[in-house]
Parts: sequence; C-alpha cells; structure tokens
Amino acid sequence: AVAFLTEKNAKVPQQDEATYYQTAQVGNDRYISVGSQADTNRVGCCSYGLVSCFLRVLEASIAENKASLKRTHTEVWSDSPNPHDRKRLDNCPVGLKNVGNTCWFSAVIQSLFNLLEFQRLVLHYSPPARVQDLPRNQKEHRNLPFMKELRKLFSLMVGSKRKYVDPSQAVEILKEAFKSSESQQQDVSEFTHKLLDWLEDAFQTKAEEDREGEKPKNPMVELFYGRFLAVGIHEGKKFENTEMFGQYPLQVNGFKDLHECLEAAMVEGEIESLHSAENSAKSGQEHWFTELPPVLTFELSRFEFNQALGRPEKIHNKLEFPSMLYMDRYMDRNREITRIKREEIRRLKEHLTLLQQRLERYLSYGSGPKRFPLADVLQYAMEFASSKPVCTSPVEDIDTSAPPGGTIAQQLPGLSGPLEGSTLAPTPQAQQRVSIHKPFTQSRLPPDLPMHPAPRHITEEELRVLESCLHRWRSEVENDTRDLQGSISRIYRTIELMYSDKTMMQVPYRLHAVLVHEGQANAGHYWAYIYDPNQNLWMKYNDISVTKSSWEELMRDSFGGYRNASAYCLMYINDKKPFLIKEEFDKETGQMLSGLDKLPPDLKEYVKEDNQLFERELEDWDSMQARKAQQEKQALAAAARAMCPEAMMTPNMQGIIMAIGKARSVYDKCGPEAAFFKAIKVEYTRLLRLAQEDTAPENDYRLQHVIVYFLQNQAPKKILERTLLMQFADRNLGFDERYGSLTWHQDYQNFRETTVLLMLGLEQYQKKSFVEALMYLIYAYQYNKELLTKGLYRGHDEELIAYYRRECLLKLNEYAAALFESGEEPEVNVGLNIMNDLVVPCIPLLLVDEMEEKDMVAVEDMRNRWCSYLGQEMEPNLQEKLTDFLPKLLDCSTEIKSFHDPPKLPAYSTLELCERWGHVVSSLSRTPADGR
Repeated sequence: AVAFLTEKNAKVPQQDEATYYQTAQVGNDRYISVGSQADTNRVGCCSYGLVSCFLRVLEASIAENKASLKRTHTEVWSDSPNPHDRKRLDNCPVGLKNVGNTCWFSAVIQSLFNLLEFQRLVLHYSPPARVQDLPRNQKEHRNLPFMKELRKLFSLMVGSKRKYVDPSQAVEILKEAFKSSESQQQDVSEFTHKLLDWLEDAFQTKAEEDREGEKPKNPMVELFYGRFLAVGIHEGKKFENTEMFGQYPLQVNGFKDLHECLEAAMVEGEIESLHSAENSAKSGQEHWFTELPPVLTFELSRFEFNQALGRPEKIHNKLEFPSMLYMDRYMDRNREITRIKREEIRRLKEHLTLLQQRLERYLSYGSGPKRFPLADVLQYAMEFASSKPVCTSPVEDIDTSAPPGGTIAQQLPGLSGPLEGSTLAPTPQAQQRVSIHKPFTQSRLPPDLPMHPAPRHITEEELRVLESCLHRWRSEVENDTRDLQGSISRIYRTIELMYSDKTMMQVPYRLHAVLVHEGQANAGHYWAYIYDPNQNLWMKYNDISVTKSSWEELMRDSFGGYRNASAYCLMYINDKKPFLIKEEFDKETGQMLSGLDKLPPDLKEYVKEDNQLFERELEDWDSMQARKAQQEKQALAAAARAMCPEAMMTPNMQGIIMAIGKARSVYDKCGPEAAFFKAIKVEYTRLLRLAQEDTAPENDYRLQHVIVYFLQNQAPKKILERTLLMQFADRNLGFDERYGSLTWHQDYQNFRETTVLLMLGLEQYQKKSFVEALMYLIYAYQYNKELLTKGLYRGHDEELIAYYRRECLLKLNEYAAALFESGEEPEVNVGLNIMNDLVVPCIPLLLVDEMEEKDMVAVEDMRNRWCSYLGQEMEPNLQEKLTDFLPKLLDCSTEIKSFHDPPKLPAYSTLELCERWGHVVSSLSRTPADGR
C-alpha cells in the first residue's frame, strides 16, 4: 500500500491467501509482521518498531518527506536576535528547533527522551571498542555517527541553558538516508525499516561485545518488543504461532474507543469455529499477548487510500482512549475467561440492539416520512379532543361582503375560482383609490375563533371515554419508554463494568505520550503531549515551544472529530515498572541527579562548552545593548537641547491664550504672579474636563494634548505640573531627568507613533492595498499591546486593530488562493510568495493568544481553504508546490518569526495628525462599541 502511494507506476503486490496465515519464519521469530499481508521477503516491517513511532509517522508524512527532498529552499526557523529570548527558564524542558519540516522528528524524539530509561541507555551508550580498530562496514558507518549525534542531542536536552537546541546534525544523517532511498527508487516503508534498524543494530553490536559466549540481550528489544500467540484455523486446519511485535497497528474507522479497536485487532475472521469441535472450512485467528513490552505503542491507522478518488485520505473520526489502560483481557493466561466475557458481551449487545429498535418505535412513531414520539402524538390527540367544539367550517364565519381592502381575490393573490371575477369586483372609482392596510382592524381574528383546531361535534360521554383511553395509553407508552431506557442503560453499564473486577486489572499501562497530527493525508504538522509524573501534569512539545497543558486540551486535540487534529501514535508504559520514568540517584549521597550530573564525563564537557558559548553570546548582547542605550541617551539629550519634539512640547496655543485672557482681571488686581497661577489653574481645569469626557475615537483628545494623555493614565503630579509649566515657559525643562518625565514623554511619543501606524494601515486597507496595510497593522498591534500593558488608556482599542489585522490577512489569503487556482506559473508563484512572506509569518501572532477565538477561527478558515485543494486534480508541479507549502501553513507553533523592519513614518504636526485620524476613524465601516 505504501509503495502504491509513493510510486506512480508501482504495482500492487499479489498475495497468496495462505501467506496471510503463515506469519512465522522458521528460526527467526523477530521479524514477524502483525496482521501484515506483505510479501514474505518483507515480513518484519512492523516488528522493526524499535523506536516505534518513527515508522508510522514517517509513513504518514510520505508526501511531505518526498517533497522536502526536491526543495531547493526549505523553510528554516530563524532565531530571535536577542539571546535572552532563547534562554532556558529554570528547569523547563528543552525544545527542538524545526530545521525544515522536521516536526515529526521533534515529536518522536521528545517522546522517547522523556522515557528516562531510554534516555539513560542513549546517554551512556559507548561504541564497541573493536570498531576503532576494524574497518567500518556499511551498518557501522551509518549507525555509529547517528548514535554519536543522538547522544549529543540528548545531552543538550538535559543540561543546556538554551530554551531550545538545534538537531541539525542528527537530521542531516537522516536526510542522507532519504536521498539514498529515493535514488534507489525504494519506498518509504523499506527506508524506515533501515532507519529503525540503526538503533537496534548499534545496541546489538555493543551487547555482543559485552557478553561474549552468551546470547546477548539487546536493551532496545527488551524495552520495546513483546510477543503474542496467533491461534487460528485456515480452511479447517488449526495453527498456533508465537510472534514478536514492536508497534501494534490499530484501525480507527468504525470504532469509538481504544478497546473496541483492540478487540477488533485481536479477533480476525469467523472465529467461532475455533471454539467448536467441528472441522469447519471457515477461517479466522485470535491474537493473545504472551509478553507485553515495558513500552507498549499503538499506531492508529488514520490514513487510508480512497480507491474511487485515487488518493490517500485522513480519517477524522473521534476515537477515545484512556489515561490508564488495563491489558488483562488480551493476555493469553486469561484466554478462557475473556472468551466467556466476550460471549456474554456479544449476547448483551444483541439484546441491546433489540431494545434500541423497540425504543426507536416509541420515539419515532408514524408510517409517513415524518415521525414523532408516540407519547406526544397521544398528548396532541388528547388536546384536540378536549378543545371547545365548533359548529361551523373554519371559512364559513368569515365576512365575504365587500372587504375594506378590495376583493377577496385581491387580498388573497393566490386564490382563483368562483370568487374571481364575481359581483364583488370594485367600481372603477374604487380601483383608482389606493387601499390602506390597517393590520389592527382588517386582520383582527373574530373573538370567538378557537386558537387551535377542535372537533366539530363531540358528546360529553365520548369525550370522557376518549380522554380516559388516551390518558391510559399515554401512561403505558411513557412507562414502556422509561423501562426500555432503563434496561438499555443497565446493559451499557454491565458491558462497561465487564472487565472491572480486580482479577482483570492486574496489567496496568499508563499513557506516557500522544503524538498528534494536524492536517490532511498529504501534509500536516506533528506535536506531542507527554506526561510529567514529577509535576503530575501534561506537557505540550511543539518544536521549540514547550508549555504546560491539561488532559482536557489533550482530549480536544487527540481524540479527533475537532478540526483536523487527532492522535496518530499512543505510547503506554507499564505502570508496575517505575524504572522507565524514575530519576537516577547518586549512590553515595542519595541525592537525585539532575542537569549535568546525569551526564557521563565526555558529554558533560560537551554541554559545558556549549553553555559557555551561549553565556558569551548573552554577554556580547548585553554589552551591545548597553552601548546602544548610551548612544541613544546622548542623541536624545542633544536633540532635547536643540529642539524638543513637537509631539511632546507643542503648547495648545488656543487654550493658553484663553487662560491668559481669563486671568486678566487677576493681573489687574493682584499682579503678574497671581495672574500666572490663575492662568495655569484655568488651563489645568480645561484639560481635566477633556480627560474626563468619553469621546468618539475620531475626536481623541489624547492626540490634541499630552496632558490629557497623562491625566487619563494617572501620571504623577510632578509630571503634570512640569509639563503644564512647559506650555508657558521653557520647553527643554521637560527633559530634566531629576523629575522622571522622560519616560512619560517617551510613552506619549510611542502612542503617537502607534497612532500613525494604525492610521496609515487603515488608510491603505480602505484603498484595498492589503499588502501595504498589513505591515502597518502588524506593528500597530504589537506597539499598542505594549502600551496597554501599562494602562487601559495608554493605547487604542485592541479589538479594532485586531479586527482589521485579521481581515487584512483573510483578504490576502483569498487573493493568494485565487492566484493559485489560476494554475498559471507566474500567478501561482506570486500567490505562494504572498503566503510564505506575509500570511504564514503572521499566523503565530494570531495563535499566540489562544483566548482570541476570532483569530483562531480565521487561521482555521485559511488552513481549510488550502487543505481543500488536496482533493482536487491538478498538475504535478502544482501538487508539488502545494505539498511543499502546506506544512508551513499547518505548523501550530507560536514562535514569532522575524519580520521586516517597521515602516518609516512621516512626521505630522498635531493638527494634521488629528485631522487625518478623525477622518479615517469616522469613515470606518466598523467601530468598537466601547473603549477609546
């Protein structure tokens, strides 16, 4: 099936039916496929599930991986220039950088790394000594470099001071394998078989050297492999084989939970003949686990090939799975009791089906296309019989004499027949008059007309008998319905508790990790939920982002049926084997080992060197920022001495002149000093009144006067006094740092810059120049968000900016999609460039705040638009471009990618800024209902 998906001209392999049941190879029980129909030369593809998630994840992302090999420009995540943004916080887990569509690698590696036993095995692995002397064979040339890079990667994930680390070295080795695989025309299943063989072979070589003369134990096999017994009958002949498995595949389609999937996987075919003495020709088999691995991994087959459409499709059905899974019912030692319980469940389900059919007849009664609950039908009949009898037809009591509005035919346009053209036709004069409709007089119902239909004639005795019967029948129906519902609930509860006795709860497996895939069959994004037993919570590992999560979020993203995300791989661990996740302790001190103490000497030095490099990077950045700050301070002081910014210091001359005019009488009576203080008081009172007014956005007084801005944000009294004095005296006094006014004036300058960005963005949006508008709106939102952290009135209405930023992105997405649909190479490239350069980098800005549901919905709409193309016929080059682009669009990381420098802003006088701002806000088709 994988070959058919990946190779255009591949032929579907023919399979002998007998091969399906001949699942064991003589003398080699390691390489057995679970329920596989593969060729006998390929059995064991599933059992090579050493790092089990790799196999299915890679198979699912075949299109993504194949496309990535052909790319000349893969997307590489850009680091923040500020190393403090990349600094690890306390002991927060370390993320992995996405180095070009490698989210599948990150999800699998994080799941395995957090298995502490697996982590210890990798960290303390050392290559065999003989490898240093003997020439390396092909396996060693592959395996040992990969193990070396994996050890380094794990050591950085343990002790790095970085928030996330770069897995490029390990990924490069994988990419080489991809290239060689493609060049030899091998499908991804064969390549994955080789890839997973690396780790196992690396440990097998070491195990053989350490235990010469004995049968070596491979720790990877011990950790991930189990055995099951295949018991069955084929054309009347019974067989029984012991087989080994790594990852157990489960079908999703048609099942509601994990146990239903397991039951279906454990029993195949018409198995009832197994339990009878007859030599039937029927065929079937059962699987019974004889030995479960410490790490039990299930692959949920959410991808299937649609033969009718000729393409792979993803199954989005909801599938529930528990956090604690008891495997007793599937163990060989419980074979007999499980069979008895299965038979009992089968009998109960048959009875349940009959009860549900009976209940359905009560709840959907009737012989026509419309059905109603029978109890309601009887109630309606009772209501009809009890209504007041009427003696006339419902149309007989209507006055048909010259209605005020014209003829009956005129009032009822659809009416035709005897009334039409009758003697009731109006005169020509009446036809010329315009009829006036009076709804409360002409349309009034007769006072004695019943509200509901009623029987024409019914006697008291008839009514009494009928009501008695209907009441009795309704009571019987309701009782029957309740009894049926109660029986159905009891059967459900009985089935649910069938395996809840203690004897069937002795093999507990706790959910350790869930690998989630979002997208369609051809492209998507992966992340992982991993349980942290120390903190007793779930963590979400999404490339460089590692955040605390919850079981509720895991269910939403993993069960399926919600958007396009669902679990693809489940990793359970034996709850009775705590060594799998138990921390290591120092043998002498008894203290738990953490950080660098967990590492062997060579890796400890490696991590120390990397941490020193990062510390120097931090120091260099701090030094550079200190120099910049000093230079900016000097430049600002020079500018202040020369001329203060108009935005901060320009006095409102009209207000000052009016204040001086009102203080003239005080000047005449008490002199200039008293008049001066009077003028200041008058101006302050005026500005305070403006600050207290709730104005429309187009008349924002904060733009007109800096003191209004200060008053609304409760600036210190000294700042207000100093700024007011500047309106009457020396403007340079505002830069006296002894009074701390510089910070406030800088905030006001930022407010004006944000206003200009928003104003220009809205103007460009109204001109339908969405590309130009987007950058203004992005920076306006970010700057405004910083202002609002200091106070409600420091900036503008956040919802307004978010709305137009969101609308701008949707317009660009629509435009780019239309260009892609054209199919023309230049237009397609332009459309994809718009998406890659503008839309995709902005998506993390919309996802960073998950509380903003409208932004989340907008992102989902944009993704769905592009995912819809997966099911359409298109040229191969377009399909390749789409497959290359979709993983970027579906990436759920909230890492903020780098943008261009903010646009250069022109200088506006206060008057010009206020006029343009008022004009653009008043012309908006949408204004916020509240806020400024």
